[in-house]
Amino acid sequence: MNKTIFERGSAGHIRIHVLPTTRFKTFAVSLYAGIPLDSKTVTTTALTPFVLRRGTASYPETIQFREQLERLYGAGFGFDVYKRGNYQIVQFRMDTINDSFVQSDESLLAKSFAFLGEVVTKPVLENGAFRPSYVTSERENVRQKLESIINDKIRYAAERCIEEMFKDDPYRLHPLGQRSDLDGITPDSLYAAYRNWLEQASLDLYVVGDTSLSEVQELVEKMFDLKRSSTPEYAPEHSEVVSKEVRTIKESLDVNQGKLNLGLRTPITYGDERYASALLYSGILGSYPHSKLFMNVREKESLAYYAASRYDGHKGLMTIQSGIEIENYEKALTIIQAQLASMRAGEISELEISQTKAMIRNSLLEMQDSAFEMIAYDFNRVLSGKDRPAELLLSQVEQVGTKDVVDAAETFQLDTIYFLTGQKEG
Repeated sequence: MNKTIFERGSAGHIRIHVLPTTRFKTFAVSLYAGIPLDSKTVTTTALTPFVLRRGTASYPETIQFREQLERLYGAGFGFDVYKRGNYQIVQFRMDTINDSFVQSDESLLAKSFAFLGEVVTKPVLENGAFRPSYVTSERENVRQKLESIINDKIRYAAERCIEEMFKDDPYRLHPLGQRSDLDGITPDSLYAAYRNWLEQASLDLYVVGDTSLSEVQELVEKMFDLKRSSTPEYAPEHSEVVSKEVRTIKESLDVNQGKLNLGLRTPITYGDERYASALLYSGILGSYPHSKLFMNVREKESLAYYAASRYDGHKGLMTIQSGIEIENYEKALTIIQAQLASMRAGEISELEISQTKAMIRNSLLEMQDSAFEMIAYDFNRVLSGKDRPAELLLSQVEQVGTKDVVDAAETFQLDTIYFLTGQKEG
């Protein structure tokens, strides 16, 4: 595995991470802006990048905005809004071809920074606030995205399980916000919220490509018009697991197929030395086609259309998702719980361990082929305060034995069972 060593610096109260390399034909640029999940700000923060991507001071019309990207030899621009632990993250991305592959009089990296800096810090304004037409249309766009969740029953069940499991925790909030907030957001109130967000967010800028830390620092100072007084740090999650009675939630909707979701808590988070063991645990349980959930619930018993687990190391959370015939609820739940028990009992074969290690190894190796995946992996370090390069994680995974997986299994405690079932007969 190639070592991927990012050079670190800062400028304008933005942390800067640069990986100088000639491996790629493009510059990959990611700007992460994170603030604590909060019901008061979650919706305005989610709406902000949708409005920012509509136009800037120099390119106020959306068509002009897109034409500028074309002038940058078809540079890619996009954003995501998601949550990691108890933080809401807005990530802006640009993908620009390296100057050496085109005929360009000016540095395309510099032009890209000028564009991204303007998107983030110089939006198009009318009467000192966001352009009303953009706010109105993007507010409806976000509303439709939130409303579409209920039409995707797999996503809906996953979100509802989280809501119930974390009903007293900010993690219950959807990263795209709350529909009930949208109507009250005005161009003025959104602009005020945007200014606060820009001042208070933890900002991390990543660049992978044929450049240097000093060049990127100069570009940030020149292109990002920020008036920040501090560089906020992320506070890593410390997950505490308190034994309590398992909650069972059943919800009825017009569905033909039931959705059975389980939520488990663990004190093992990304910064924990047992993280590699927890990865193996989740992998053997339900992350891959050879996993216990897939083989026993779906293949052998034919009880589920899908059955998988997902481990969130930033929250100390594992979710199990399955789609089943409604009448098979009790049987499916019993077999899923039997897989959890078998892991705690050490009923794990050498083949399951070796196959899971191979899957994790392949994933870490494939990551080396994508600049944005390397950036996303390194950002875990910023969020968690734990520096664990990919080659170190790979080494730790290879050293995990059956006892380590069992020890990890014993820390995962079932917290919530959520079942989305059909409408009750009248």
